[in-house]
This record gives sequence, C-alpha cells and structure tokens, in this order.
Amino acid sequence: MTEKIPVRLKVNGRYYDAAISADASLSRVLRDELGLMGTKEGCGTGYCGSCTVLIDGSAMKSCLVPAVTVGDREVVTIEGMSSPEHPLHPVQQAFVDAGAIQCGYCTPGFVMSVYALLRMNPKPTDEEIKRGLSGNICRCTGYETILSAVRLASERLSSVRE
Repeated sequence: MTEKIPVRLKVNGRYYDAAISADASLSRVLRDELGLMGTKEGCGTGYCGSCTVLIDGSAMKSCLVPAVTVGDREVVTIEGMSSPEHPLHPVQQAFVDAGAIQCGYCTPGFVMSVYALLRMNPKPTDEEIKRGLSGNICRCTGYETILSAVRLASERLSSVRE
C-alpha cells in the first residue's frame, strides 16, 4: 500500500486537508479527493490541456503537477471562476455565447487558459490567442468558435475595466 502524505491545499480560496500519495497528480486529487469534477483529465501526459488550472495565476496542466508541490500555492479551477452573484465568469459566458463548447470536455481547460491569457494580455491579437491556446486541443469545434469566444471575452472584459 502506498504511503499517504498529509497536505493542505488552497483551491478556489478554500483550504482542504487531504492525505495523498506522493505521486498523485493535482488533477487526480482535485477530482478524486476534493470532488471538483470540472477539471478533466484527457491524456494524463500534458498534451491535450483539458486539465488546465491556474496555479498562482499561471495556466498549468494539472496532470503534470504533483499535488504535494502545491500546498502553499493558490490553485483556481473552473469551479472557482464563478460566484453566487455571477454564475458564469465573462470568459465562460463568452464560450457559451460564441458556441465554443460543443461536447464540453476540453472547455474547462480552454476557459482556464483564456482566463490566464487575458489577465496577462487583455487585448491579444489572433496570433497571440493561438499561441496562448497552443497547449489545448479540441476535437469538436474547429477552433474558429473558440477564437471568437476569446475575442468576445476580451471585448467584454475590456469594457468592464474601462
């Protein structure tokens, strides 16, 4: 039996105490231990981007991150983007409005990558968007609706900031 290590994680502004295997990925702990099912694990190798979360504000593929390494860091998942007052974050709403969700499996990873991108670059060009999303794969949308969603989110967030 694998020895469990006690870890305190800060996820979506809330602290969780968990006993996890030293080799457990953050994506597995988020889903299996914390019940946060929004983070999807598609490939388990960091290729598809479905498991993207924010760690200290940076988009990271949680299937590649050992959960024991994030105890003192801020993790934000797709569930952490909304609030009772705002059920959908503007980035999430833009994906819905642009029809960029199709089957939805890759959507949380894309949304988290877009959120990180727009925090760093509020008005990215199409090339900057493509570069910012290069670590995410979608098999349903053909990407045009995703690009439209990013442009729409950028526009909406810019009007809120101004």
